[in-house]
Parts: sequence; C-alpha cells; structure tokens
Amino acid sequence: MLNSTAEAEDLLRLHAPQVLGALVRRYGHFGEAEDAVQEALIAAARQWPEQGVPENPRGWLIRVASRRLMDQLRSDEARRRREEEAAQLSPRDAFTAPPPGESRAPSDDDTLTLLFLCCRPELSPAAQVALTLRAVGGLTTAEIARAHLVPEATMAQRISRAKAKVKGVPFRQPGPEDRDQRLSVVLQVLYLIFNEGYTATSGSALHRSDLAREAIRLTRSVRTLLPDEGAVTGLLALMLLTEARSAARTGPHGELIPLDEQDRSRWDRRAIEEGSALVEKALSQGPAGVYQLQAAIAALHDEAARADDTDWPQILALYDLLVRRAPEPMAELSRAVAFAMVHGPRAGLAEVAALEERLAGHHRLDAVRAHLLERAGETEAARAAYQLAAKRTLSVPETRYLQMRAARLLST
Repeated sequence: MLNSTAEAEDLLRLHAPQVLGALVRRYGHFGEAEDAVQEALIAAARQWPEQGVPENPRGWLIRVASRRLMDQLRSDEARRRREEEAAQLSPRDAFTAPPPGESRAPSDDDTLTLLFLCCRPELSPAAQVALTLRAVGGLTTAEIARAHLVPEATMAQRISRAKAKVKGVPFRQPGPEDRDQRLSVVLQVLYLIFNEGYTATSGSALHRSDLAREAIRLTRSVRTLLPDEGAVTGLLALMLLTEARSAARTGPHGELIPLDEQDRSRWDRRAIEEGSALVEKALSQGPAGVYQLQAAIAALHDEAARADDTDWPQILALYDLLVRRAPEPMAELSRAVAFAMVHGPRAGLAEVAALEERLAGHHRLDAVRAHLLERAGETEAARAAYQLAAKRTLSVPETRYLQMRAARLLST
C-alpha cells in the first residue's frame, strides 16, 4: 500500500516513459499509444493508493495501456489497415512467454529514445517542452497547462499538433552522425523546463516547484543512461545548485529576495554538496561546455558562506570563458554584473551599454542597469531604471520587487 498520493505519482512517472516506449516499439502509433498510456496512468493513480501496487507495476501499466490502445485501434475507421501495421511491427514472439531466465521488459533506453523523439528539430521549443512533459514526464495535459498558465484546451491543441508532426517517425535513437546535436536539443529543452519552473516568466508566483523538480528528475534519468556525458552531468549540477537556493528566494509574502540578501542558512546544503561534486565530475569529462561552466559559477556562489565571501574574480574568469564559448546576450549581461563586482559599478555600466542593441526592451537589462547605477550613487537615474524594468516584466513578484527598490530610492 502506498503511503501517499505523491508516492503514487512518483512511481507512475518513473514507469511512464518505459511503458510508452514498450507500446510504441510493439504497435507504432505514437500519438494513440501516448493517449493509451495516459489513460493507464490515470487508472493506476485511482486504484493503487487504495488497492495497493501490483507486484509488477510496469507490467500492469503495459497490459492496461495495451488494452486501451487495441480498443482504440479497433474502433478506428482504418481498423484493418492499422491492425495489419501493428502486427507487422510486433515481434513474432510478442504474445508468447519468453524463455526461462530471459525478459522482454522495456529497456531504460526508451526514456532517452522518447526524449529524442519529443525534441525533434521540426517542433517549436514550446511544443518540445509540452510533449516532453506529457510523454516522458507523465504529466497530464491539465497539469502542464496549469504550470504554463494557459487554458487546458490551448495546451491540448499544442500537444496534439506536436504528436501529428512526429507521427510515423521511427522509434529509435538518432544515428552517430546527428546524435550529439539531438542530445544538445534535449538538454536545452530540459533547461527550458527548469528555468520556467525556477523563475516563472509570468504570473503571480516566482517559483513553480513542480516544473523545476520535473526537470531535475528527467535530467537525472538522462544522466543514468549517459553517465560519461559532461554536458548532462553539468546540467544536472547546475539545476541542483540553482534549485538549492529556492527556499530563500522569496519572503513571507512571496516577494523576491536577491541573491546577496538571502538567508543562506535556508539553502539546501545536501543539494549543494551533490551539485558541487557533480561539477568536479563534469569538468573531468572532457572540455568544459556551457552547462559545466554555468554550474561552476553556481557552485562558487553556493559555497560562499556570506555574500561578501563570493569569489568574484574567479566567477568573472568563468564568465569570460562562457561568453567566448557561447556569446549569448543574457550570459553577457551576467558577466557585466561580475565585471562590476571586480572593477566597480561604472565599469560594469560600460559593459551593460554595449548590450543595449541586443537586449533593447528587456526588463533584465534595465534591472541590472538600475542596480549598478544605485551602486554608483546615481539615485535618480537608478530609480527611473527600476521603474522602467518594473513596467517591462510580466512576473508579479519581480514587478513588486523592482517597484520597491524604486520607492526606497525615492525616500533617500
């Protein structure tokens, strides 16, 4: 008997991608198979907390989902054609018992295969995220819609269109020639999911822990399958080190608390220790890439007992490497902050000015400028920049924080 609904959800999400992989391998029809798995997951979520977990939970889910899928295929207008296709896709011994000592349990590699399928380049980033959360994460359409603050019908359409685009795509991992590129897309999608959970781009909540936790769980799964991939190890480290600060990022009324003002005793030391160990491992797994460098920067922040103890020169050196590897505007903006902490706020403002064209209209550029102007003693200019940043962000906690900083300067 499960102790809680949460335990049931964790167990179901663990098995979801392997069950879907088993059905797609056996029958094809990714879209229909995914719907059948969702129905099986819902049935299990209702039954298992009350009736207990079956001896073979994954086998139970495969059996129930297979029945739902076959019922669905038989009711389709193209029943005969689809059943013929399913028969051709099924192994000859699919419905016979395996020899003693052997098993046809779905491979754990199905999780990675599904991720590659959900993150195909012809899908938009939004569609990749939605399909990954549903097919690999096992989340319902309603859960994904709530996490992204959109109507369930809108999310259902997005997922339906994504399924249509991958219809007929062979269920196999990409070949060696494009595997690294496809893995890069998978990691980018997982990072997008995490970032939306850690700092929501809109709405009344700063942090959506369900999305952040799901991204960490999925990245752990990928690292289990690819333990020697430095980028995977680095991404998991980055997520853990960043999420470790989540309890201290907001005040009692949901207000944002910046990094240098956080109560560091509230940081998750266990996550920091795990993340720091993973950083060392990631940096030993080949040339340092974007995720490894970002994780190393996060580790330096987390390992400082006080804000004043932060090793800013080392952080700046890492940002120099990062923007050389990937000259992305947001990374360069973070580098400008580190530059200011080492060389002074006016030097940092010169770095920010160089990003004006590429980040025009972005609230984070205005917020960083405001912060550096305040440090430079230019109170009136800083207040105006805080107010402008507050107008441009869609996040309610960020708006309140920026307005508070502007109001505080008005009273000085």
